[in-house]
Amino acid sequence: MKILIFLIAVIAAAGLAGAFYFRMVPDDPDRWHVDPLTAVKPRSPNAVLIRPEEGDDSAPVYDVPPKALAIALASVALAEPNTKRIAGAPDALWQTFVQRSALWAFPDYISIKVVPVEGGATYAAFSRARYGYSDLGVNAARMARWQVALEQRLAP
Repeated sequence: MKILIFLIAVIAAAGLAGAFYFRMVPDDPDRWHVDPLTAVKPRSPNAVLIRPEEGDDSAPVYDVPPKALAIALASVALAEPNTKRIAGAPDALWQTFVQRSALWAFPDYISIKVVPVEGGATYAAFSRARYGYSDLGVNAARMARWQVALEQRLAP
């Protein structure tokens, strides 16, 4: 019985240490603020790369000025829980956000670059996990959710 209590205590202590570590790990903009137009998607399934006019993972063109799209994207991102901007700004048309999971505070980094096109603007986005091999679809779900929120925000 003492061994079982000891093992539970060790597991609990490791869990608390892990939760503390992931909350305190710094977000280095020099490393994570990457251009999604030139980024290379890792082979692991823990990242999503969206580029204008590239197959299933393409972003639509919006009938708004580029800066308006960048502001709308920032509003969508910052409305999400546990999310903050770590680099860039809407004026630059290029921003990077970190969103941390609720329980463990695992950081995911989302770089978004607005691209001016004829008739308005579109965007490229690179959403990826910092840790692990699989993210259980979290990054893909995030980008789909942000897309819906963006369309609602830009609807007339």
